[in-house]
Amino acid sequence: MELVAQEKAQASSSNNQEVDLDELMDDPELEKLHADRIAALKKEAEKRQELKKQGHGEYREVTEGDFLGEVTGSERVICHFYHREFYRCKIMDKHLKSLAPRHIDTKFIKLDAENAPFFVSKLGVKTLPCVILFSKGIAVDRLVGFQDLGGKDDFATKTLEVLLLKKGIISEKKDDDEEDEDDGYHKTSRRSVRSSVDPNSDSD
Repeated sequence: MELVAQEKAQASSSNNQEVDLDELMDDPELEKLHADRIAALKKEAEKRQELKKQGHGEYREVTEGDFLGEVTGSERVICHFYHREFYRCKIMDKHLKSLAPRHIDTKFIKLDAENAPFFVSKLGVKTLPCVILFSKGIAVDRLVGFQDLGGKDDFATKTLEVLLLKKGIISEKKDDDEEDEDDGYHKTSRRSVRSSVDPNSDSD
């Protein structure tokens, strides 16, 4: 048995020796692939910078005066109409704030319904929280209260994320950096679930 393992090890090391690393480094096809990848990463970074300048990547409050420009200035916008005193609005705030940096292609904003009577009336907002989804400046869908999220206050951010993905207002994550963020995201959500289930926990 040991002899077979040694032969395999020798065979694999001799195969490795046959590949000349210097030749690989000078390979024009490999250089082109490398250059293309760097160009794609630069383009993606520039796009992200441009989106950040437009207010993407964070969950921001806007005024009624800025609302139209914010909604028409980006291809996809999620706007939370809220009331400062409403507990469920605070829950929705927490989830949207967590999603905004993870889905930079979509703009996340909130508008105080008390200070925006024109748009509350124009968009027919009757129940809060009300999250309206805009595509190219047009209201295409809405989440009213928590009815699409299980009707309970303790829904997971992931539940909201999956719903927004299904509605096409946010995109699935693709590249490596964002997968790392996903790992951190899932670890923290798992940790918070564990701590709330633990009867000996000091947290509320």
